Amino acid sequence: MSKLVDELKSDHEKLAQVLSNALAKGPTKEGLQLLNTSKAALLAHLKKEDTFLYPELKKAATNDKNLKSTLDTFAADMDKISKTAIDFFTKWEKGGDGVEFAKDIGNIISVLRSRIHREESTLYPAFDRIVDKKAA
Repeated sequence: MSKLVDELKSDHEKLAQVLSNALAKGPTKEGLQLLNTSKAALLAHLKKEDTFLYPELKKAATNDKNLKSTLDTFAADMDKISKTAIDFFTKWEKGGDGVEFAKDIGNIISVLRSRIHREESTLYPAFDRIVDKKAA
């Protein structure tokens, strides 16, 4: 497994933990601080993917129709997830009702876990194959 994939998986674990902690704290001052932390972590993670992961995958996809199709699907999916995440963080930046918060954060956690699973089972192995092939 490449160093980048290790880092990205570690980012996923940290993000999931911070969001779980925010869920446990609810829309309290501490819970909202955790949301800000998770938002920053998510943005940093996405920047890392955009800078290091996707360029390699896109380059390889020029000669691999299946990979190109996978990347197109992931990009469309990310557009929806980004909107959901932005809406969530905007809505909760100042707090609100605890029950609604629990519902909304549960939804964003579920959406992100699903994406994380797909990345770790599809994109990251594809990236590692590309890196391994280049090293050989």
